[in-house]
Amino acid sequence: MLNGKKVVVVIPTYNASKTLRKTVEEIPQDVVDQVIVVDDASHDDTVTVATSLGALTFVHEANLGYGRNQKTCYNEALKLDADIVIMLHGDYQYTPLLITAMASLIAYEQFSVVLGSRILGVGALAGGMPRYKYVSNRFLTLFQNLFQSHKLSEYHTGYRAFSRQVLTTLPLMENSDDFVFDNEMLSQVIYFGFGIGEVSCPTKYFEEASSINFSRSVKYGFGVLWTSLRFRLQRWHLGKFRIFNPSGRKLPVVEETQPYYSAATPSD
Repeated sequence: MLNGKKVVVVIPTYNASKTLRKTVEEIPQDVVDQVIVVDDASHDDTVTVATSLGALTFVHEANLGYGRNQKTCYNEALKLDADIVIMLHGDYQYTPLLITAMASLIAYEQFSVVLGSRILGVGALAGGMPRYKYVSNRFLTLFQNLFQSHKLSEYHTGYRAFSRQVLTTLPLMENSDDFVFDNEMLSQVIYFGFGIGEVSCPTKYFEEASSINFSRSVKYGFGVLWTSLRFRLQRWHLGKFRIFNPSGRKLPVVEETQPYYSAATPSD
């Protein structure tokens, strides 16, 4: 706990068995109350590794996408009465050692959302970020800052901390199940007026670190542009979109008529 607030780390995973142990073992246990791993139907031993580390583990019955994985993560964290939820990738690209700093900024009510930025400082390219990803990151971030009248160093980090209020206010169930979920969520955060802080985060790119390929990156880029356009049209009252509807579907979803995931046990 931090300042009396329960801290839960959620880790969306897919084929992360080679890096998950190192990721979880660096999580600061003096601050974090619970670790949740949600596996998106991996083909390796990710679930076995997760349960052996004592993480509360859930498994999708089929591969449903990165966005759906996060919906499951946040749903289960809220059901545990988490006050602060930190989303950390299981591929060890981001250091878990920043969890305390990120959670503190929310626990002491400085921000509602905190991002681990790879762009603040000079570490992105030095950490191995492919140059085309760096250039596209900078272009898309500039575009979004202009269209959304905001100022962030990057919108595309996978290291994020949220207050409970953010996760129960945003209509997250209206968002995509694909990679653009991340971007839609940040756009919702800005649209609904929550404060965002950033901390500089070193990054590591290596063979085992997950990364979408070029064609998926292009698809994601167009999704980002469309998200920003919808944001601007909604602000100008020229369009109405479900992801910015305050009455849209929210978490937690306590009951599913057709459950798509289940809890794993060490025997799995």
